[in-house]
Amino acid sequence: MRIEQFFDQPLAHLSYAILSKEEIALIDPTRNPSIYYEFAAEHQAKIIAVIETHPHADFVSSHLEISKHTGATIYVSKLLGANYPHQTFDDGDTLTIGGCELAAQNTPGHSPDSICIVVKSEDGKEHSVFTGDTLFVGDVGRPDLRENVGNISSKKEELAKAMYQSTRNKLMHLESDTLVYPSHGAGSLCGKNMGDELQSTIGHEIRTNYALQNMSEGEFVSALLDSQPFTPKYFEYNVELNKRGAENFEECISKVPLVDYVDIDKGILIIDSRISDEFKNGHLHRAINIQLTEEDRFETWLGSIVSPEEKFYLVIDVNQKEHALNRIAKIGYEANCLGLLIHSKDKSEQSASLNVEDFDKNTINYTILDVRNEPEVVEDKKFEGSINIPLPELRERIREIPTNKDIVIHCRTGYRSVTALSILERENLEVGIFDLGKEILNY
Repeated sequence: MRIEQFFDQPLAHLSYAILSKEEIALIDPTRNPSIYYEFAAEHQAKIIAVIETHPHADFVSSHLEISKHTGATIYVSKLLGANYPHQTFDDGDTLTIGGCELAAQNTPGHSPDSICIVVKSEDGKEHSVFTGDTLFVGDVGRPDLRENVGNISSKKEELAKAMYQSTRNKLMHLESDTLVYPSHGAGSLCGKNMGDELQSTIGHEIRTNYALQNMSEGEFVSALLDSQPFTPKYFEYNVELNKRGAENFEECISKVPLVDYVDIDKGILIIDSRISDEFKNGHLHRAINIQLTEEDRFETWLGSIVSPEEKFYLVIDVNQKEHALNRIAKIGYEANCLGLLIHSKDKSEQSASLNVEDFDKNTINYTILDVRNEPEVVEDKKFEGSINIPLPELRERIREIPTNKDIVIHCRTGYRSVTALSILERENLEVGIFDLGKEILNY
């Protein structure tokens, strides 16, 4: 048996291929299925099963497309209420892949329909468990994403109690050396305290994971619900999209045209994905800057600032067409994109600059807007008297910002500051940027 782990860094998403005797089972595949086809071809094996641990909120899965392309059976919990052809996979159900057995465990907590998959080797030993968003390295899945969406909706308190039972009554009873393969790593918004490692063991998690320590159900619920991260706008949309199954990846992105002109007077939303320096030196009127680089969390910020029902044009660098389409499709936003536009100097405007010397001497004369998330501000408030409006809420709360002074925006590294600056510029507000973590002002 061979287990191959695929890591999507921007979303901190982990998917897997289990290979045994020329048969493959995939677990929680990402939107673009090409990497799994390549893996199967390399090993002259056939994909016969695709298992979804739950309907994901943070990315679009390719389970339906892979099933149509390969004939593989999709396995999900009966509680999911899937709208596509599938085989139910719940407590007591098993699946044989080559020489190994996969057994389902219902583990509600992150969602009511979550399952984990225990893999047994040919000698019957518990080899590994694929924990989806139930158990992470150093954490468990957040329980507050299914209050209003899905085949079954549940209050976060009830799901937190279910997570307590799932961990204590099922996962913690596995052999201590059972390998733990989660669906996310550090940086994902599906938990709050994930470690940097991409795999673990049951024994290690019992010793080190705060959520698996000795505590009452009430103590567990309080600890789990405390300080969970923000919820992007696109999460509920992705749950429903995954429940019915996404359409073919290549066909969907091929429908997004490359355009050479956008009538900015019509008020259509424009997202400029170029790096901040290029954006500030020239951009279309009222464009919002969300930087697209290899290391950033572009998908998360796009889906946090732009609602699933909003249409937009995407401004890109000349060589980024394929990369941009891949990134927006991960969260199903290719359906919202009216076209890709290569930036031109025509009709471009520059961002206002900040008088750094004056700001340094007369901070009191400025309205300082902190666009970090609330827990970050509580931990380290840089400026007394600053106003905290987290970036995902800024478009809706922009009227809360006083306009009797010039506005200076800051975050931790500058990424969010530039996006916030562009949002405020859409309302003709004078703004500058102060980037925490840098020794100089960046404006």
